[in-house]
Formats: sequence, structure tokens, C-alpha cells
Amino acid sequence: MENNEVRRLPKKTIIIIVILFLAGFAVFMTLKILKQDKMTEILATLGHKNIDKIEVINKLSVEDKETRYKSKVYKVMFHDIDLDKTCIGFIHMGRYNKNTKDLDCK
Repeated sequence: MENNEVRRLPKKTIIIIVILFLAGFAVFMTLKILKQDKMTEILATLGHKNIDKIEVINKLSVEDKETRYKSKVYKVMFHDIDLDKTCIGFIHMGRYNKNTKDLDCK
């Protein structure tokens, strides 16, 4: 029978891995919170001022075939407190900060 010896990772390496993991998680959460805050501001300009539980589901980069202008489309879900409904849909961020919405509230 062979006796396989398993070597443990040094404590310094484990500490470095944990620090990198925590830094990555902090960056992820910061970007998520900033994206949600941005969508909250945009939704306020589009008429949904009193919202909570906002979630940015997806971000797409789209291009207009005629003008070749690239813009962004966000898929969002949130709860509108004034309407007491949950809304899901798309926010199109067009040229010159012109935003349009396609939301379905139930």
C-alpha cells in the first residue's frame, strides 16, 4: 500500500486567499449598490418616485442599425409603494440622457 502524504497550505497563503475573496465580494456588492442607486434615480425621473426592493436583473448593450449609436438597456424589477404593485420591465438609456421605459406592473 502506498502512503500518500497530504501537505497543508501555509497560513500565509490561506490569509491571502481570504483577503482576496473578501475584497472581490466588497467590489461586487459596491457595484451592485451603485447600479441600484442609479436605477432608482432614473425611475424617479420617469415617474416612479416611491419604490423599494429594486433589483437590476440584466444590462444589455444595444446598437441602432440606422445610426450605429450604441446605448444600454437595463432589465429591472421593483416594488412601487404608491401603486402597491410589483413592476418588471426595461429601461432604455438613449442618446443625450433620454430615458424611456417599458414596464409591466402587476
